[in-house]
Amino acid sequence: MREFNMIIDGKAVSAVRGLEVVNPASGRPFAVVPAASEADVDRAVAAARAAFPGWSGTAAAQRQRLILALADALEANMPELMELVTRETGKPLGGLNGVGAGMEVGGAIAWTRVTAALELPVEVIQDNDEARVEVHRKPLGVVGSITPWNWPLMIAIWHVMPALRAGNTVVIKPSELTPTATLRFVELANAILPPGVLNIVTGERDIGAAMAAHPGIDKIVFTGSTPTGRKIMQSAAGNLKRLTLELGGNDAGIVLPDVDPKAVAPRLFAVGFHNNGQTCACLKRLYVHDSLYDEVVTELARIARETVVGDGMVSDSELGPVQNKAQLRYVHELVEDARAHGTRILSGGEMPTGDGYFYPPTIIADAIDGMRVVDEEQFGPVLPVIRYTDLDDVIARANDNDNGLGGSVWSSDIDHATRIGMRLECGTLWVNEHGAVQPDAPFGGVKQSGIGVEFGRYGLEEYTSIQTVKVMKR
Repeated sequence: MREFNMIIDGKAVSAVRGLEVVNPASGRPFAVVPAASEADVDRAVAAARAAFPGWSGTAAAQRQRLILALADALEANMPELMELVTRETGKPLGGLNGVGAGMEVGGAIAWTRVTAALELPVEVIQDNDEARVEVHRKPLGVVGSITPWNWPLMIAIWHVMPALRAGNTVVIKPSELTPTATLRFVELANAILPPGVLNIVTGERDIGAAMAAHPGIDKIVFTGSTPTGRKIMQSAAGNLKRLTLELGGNDAGIVLPDVDPKAVAPRLFAVGFHNNGQTCACLKRLYVHDSLYDEVVTELARIARETVVGDGMVSDSELGPVQNKAQLRYVHELVEDARAHGTRILSGGEMPTGDGYFYPPTIIADAIDGMRVVDEEQFGPVLPVIRYTDLDDVIARANDNDNGLGGSVWSSDIDHATRIGMRLECGTLWVNEHGAVQPDAPFGGVKQSGIGVEFGRYGLEEYTSIQTVKVMKR
């Protein structure tokens, strides 16, 4: 098995105890990473604090050059990073509609380059004979990043790059289930960045909790579940840490009666099942008008049965396994609950035998609001399809959920669909699309789906504080 080290203050650091990293395609470990202690967190934070004055004082243009060098390092090591992503997450190298490890690493490269180019200009509020008033954006200090297991490398890049671009230093803790690609990235980065600017500790939940409560960390950026986000928010109160929390989503999509069922079904399937449904902004509740309902669910089930599920290292695999055994059990539990409540399981729905955490893409017809599979976020290869007849009613039902990350409307009338979609309570609305994010457009949730935004100028500003400067002229 391959062994990895943490990186603290530019140096490789091991630990007394190791954590095995399991390949979900086989159910067997393929790597060992250190199990950090709270003392390791203290050392990483101290290194980041010591590096902060030099890094924040580095000219913005020089920081940009170094971040672009990080993008080059990601690109030069893309095949290795792709393999690590596939082995730790299970996602195919290529994947359904090209959404796989190649997209993850390629997306990480693109996000790094776009973020490097972002600017934080001084804003002039007043400039007259009396005074000049400026608004400056200043880095916060040490940023703590806690990342999830579904897109481990790309989300690490989403957290780290704006933090560095704004002049902060970073301590990152990847999920203990998927730490290897992030460890390798930080190793590569430390050949480019000054020591202490980017540090990584690996461990279980206690290490994330230690970071959330640490008085030497000025901001936490976290992507993950809403319950964990609440705990982080409570722990961060000790020193009033700034927070960006991108939390759970149970995204609704509404299909209007003017679409072609055969044409829309492949697109609906793609946005519901990419990365095996293990994406916060996947389509997870699909509302279809009664006039199209039977045709749409029939097409979705056909596509599901034809989709190739297998080891992500095999070239023709479109979907891989569920990432971990606990999530696999949860997904199947939701399906069984739906079955017990009278739904029709049109495809999948059975726990396979053999190695790995595989689960077939599952289409559930005749689902209704109030069932667990509709009300809870499945985060797996399962899509409940709910029938509706009244537009106002379905908008109310789509909004009747604690989550508010994304939502979509599908129609041949774009203007009408946009007006409908603007009534959805969500951070991002897509029309005839779902889950597509880009590095220059802000992304974040409302309600229990988080606070703050990521990406672009709006996301970059979240890693800064405002200093207002007023200079009197007389």
